[in-house]
Amino acid sequence: MHKKVFLLSAILLSSTLLTACSTLSKKSVENTTETNTSAVVMNNYPTRDRVEYVFNCIAKHGGKLDYIVQYACGCKIDKIAEKLTFTEYEAASTFTMLHSTPGENGSVFRDPAQSKDLRTQLKEAEAYAESSCFVK
Repeated sequence: MHKKVFLLSAILLSSTLLTACSTLSKKSVENTTETNTSAVVMNNYPTRDRVEYVFNCIAKHGGKLDYIVQYACGCKIDKIAEKLTFTEYEAASTFTMLHSTPGENGSVFRDPAQSKDLRTQLKEAEAYAESSCFVK
């Protein structure tokens, strides 16, 4: 009789533990998914592009590798990322770099309404970033 009670108790305990573990793992997966999603939304720019922006910003501000300029330039790309998705930023940067191409070849980057809108959005995002990050 003790063996049956022990076996029944062991089965009940193991089923309870399995149910609890599966419930916990589902909750932790849901929480992880939510956390990862918010992290992706906040940091949707590839590291390579962030570093490239910071290096270009440092070069524009005298090329000194001191902490203040590095921090301000890093802050600036973070603030731009708040205003523009990476796709918008990438397109706006491309239009901005190539809008000065002369002749008909440059008209593809200068004339479309999308080009003008994205360049304007990038200028506004950069102005917001400069005012927020104290870039001089």
